[in-house]
Amino acid sequence: MHDNQPRTSTPDTLPEVITRYLTAHRAHDTATAITAFTREATVIDDGNTYEGIEAIAKWLNRSATEFTYSIHLTGAEQTDAIRYIATHHLEGNFPGGTIDLRYQFTLRDGLIERLVIEP
Repeated sequence: MHDNQPRTSTPDTLPEVITRYLTAHRAHDTATAITAFTREATVIDDGNTYEGIEAIAKWLNRSATEFTYSIHLTGAEQTDAIRYIATHHLEGNFPGGTIDLRYQFTLRDGLIERLVIEP
């Protein structure tokens, strides 16, 4: 994007790699979710940093079993040529019971290089 202004996207216009990750994550399909990341990817979630495929796979497996929750994509935005934000609403048995989270993706070579999840 040449004007450096965020552009609202609809969830169906997110890059395939992001939708593949999000769909697999919702289904607790770690094997598919992990294919969306570069080998040296970084995920930051709940104040913790996970670096590399093995650490991300462990995080995915843990997050799939730690709490029971529903997750709904409520918005999507492309902030520049390689960065996207997908906003989700979660409800479940975690502390607080409900939260809106921003999944901030940075892509490289068609894969997720960095994912930051925060309110």
